Amino acid sequence: MKIAIIGGGPAGMMCAIKAAENHELTIFEKNEKLGKKLFITGKGRCNLTNYCDEREFLRNIVNNSTFMYSSIYSFSPFATYYYFEEFGLPLKVERGNRVFPASDKSSDVIKAYERKLKSLGVNIKLNSEIKFIEKVDDHFILNGREKFDKVVIATGGLSYKLTGSTGDGYKFAKDFGHKVISQVPGLIGINLKNNFSLAGLTLKNVELKVTKDKKIISNEFGEMLFTHRGISGPIVLTTSSKINRLKDFEMYLDLKPALDSEKLHNRILRDFGENQNKNIENVLKSLLPRDLILYVLEAANIDKDKKVNQITREERENLVETIKNFELKFDSLDDINRAIITSGGVDVSEIEPRTMESKKVPGLYFIGEVLDLDGLTGGFNIQIANSTGYSCGINL
Repeated sequence: MKIAIIGGGPAGMMCAIKAAENHELTIFEKNEKLGKKLFITGKGRCNLTNYCDEREFLRNIVNNSTFMYSSIYSFSPFATYYYFEEFGLPLKVERGNRVFPASDKSSDVIKAYERKLKSLGVNIKLNSEIKFIEKVDDHFILNGREKFDKVVIATGGLSYKLTGSTGDGYKFAKDFGHKVISQVPGLIGINLKNNFSLAGLTLKNVELKVTKDKKIISNEFGEMLFTHRGISGPIVLTTSSKINRLKDFEMYLDLKPALDSEKLHNRILRDFGENQNKNIENVLKSLLPRDLILYVLEAANIDKDKKVNQITREERENLVETIKNFELKFDSLDDINRAIITSGGVDVSEIEPRTMESKKVPGLYFIGEVLDLDGLTGGFNIQIANSTGYSCGINL
């Protein structure tokens, strides 16, 4: 049986590896090399997976986690780890169970895929863009010329267009009558309406909270930084994926999450008692980052030049409230072209979760980022690609 896989990312390569033992496989890759987006992931180190069990993995999938149940139990993160070591790729586990190549080189991950593909005799066609697909009787015709029995769409999403992620798979899906969920950026920086001049300021051990109708939507603790447009960093990226399909929500920063309001109030009282005749701006330097103090005082409606001994109880309470709930006014998510992952894609309700075959078009399959599946940071998205690719490959 002749099978075409359109897209040479991790999903397409894994699918080819698992199917090549029984079928004649051809990978069509529009770029000059395989795994072009994989090459830049993890800042060039490639966070291949997360060394966790299936339940923990599913907890880190933002959209349509139930769809992943079958494929993740077929090819788990643990299985991925040992599978790649069998490919001759030494791996290591770092903070947060993130798995990286021991060499810290994403190119070594790509080479591991390539060695296996070549050993199995997979036909790889680089610089080969598929522009349209037709189904004639029981066959698929690519670009009006080449005929295949089955076609697997593994073209990725929309982020990092220079790597070839230009949404081709969405067009193919629509051409065959599939519903495609609108795409939004995932794991991306957040632009703010606040007029801050804080670019470069990093905050550690803070809590970023999002609420809607007084219900907590997201609550992330850790590190973040201010950019020229707004905010970014680990807790911001995670938050962005949880809010990217929401409207009309509030976002707050707890600058001292280790202290509840009462303990923070007592800390401020002590600092004030030891510095009665100093300006409040100077006293707060032991509590908050210097560059942030003026913005906190402005939000609390306190004059920066006011002496500590002139601060009223109401102003102290406002200060505590502001430090615990410093408002960040959401403007927009950053450009999808800078997103780590695309949220949205082919509606998974129209895909068979065990085989990845279309429920509408027999012989047509969708795997990886082209589907409406996305996870948090930590190797979960590449695992989605590998698991869906594996499930598709063994069932072709």
